[in-house]
Amino acid sequence: MISTARVPADQPVRIAFSLDHASDDTPPEDDTPLVFPELDQQLQPLPPCHDSMESMQVFKQHCQIAEEYREVKKEIALLEERKKELIAKLDQAEKEKLDAAQLAREFEALTEENRTLKLAQSQCVEQLEKLRIQYQKRQGSS
Repeated sequence: MISTARVPADQPVRIAFSLDHASDDTPPEDDTPLVFPELDQQLQPLPPCHDSMESMQVFKQHCQIAEEYREVKKEIALLEERKKELIAKLDQAEKEKLDAAQLAREFEALTEENRTLKLAQSQCVEQLEKLRIQYQKRQGSS
């Protein structure tokens, strides 16, 4: 008897049946067209024995499992592509974060340099003013 219940994803699925009693009109395995060309040869559903209802049911189940497998592989490929996109975005964000940190450090350094230069400039202006006053006093006293 064949169960049609779904097997949990964490349990291996094993389908086995004997072809010892297969009819002579069944073509050899190599001549059989692939039902799912994207599947490996060993995963291809074997042609059923048309005289056996059980064989037909097993073939149908195998085809359903192969279709589910194909869908899962397709979804995995899409998720892998999405993963690559997200990793690229993350790398870009990290690079921008490092660039922003570098720019912040440069800004702080330039701000400090600007403050220092303004202080030096105001001291120079004061000194120049003192020198002018001294010069004018000398000119006035002579």
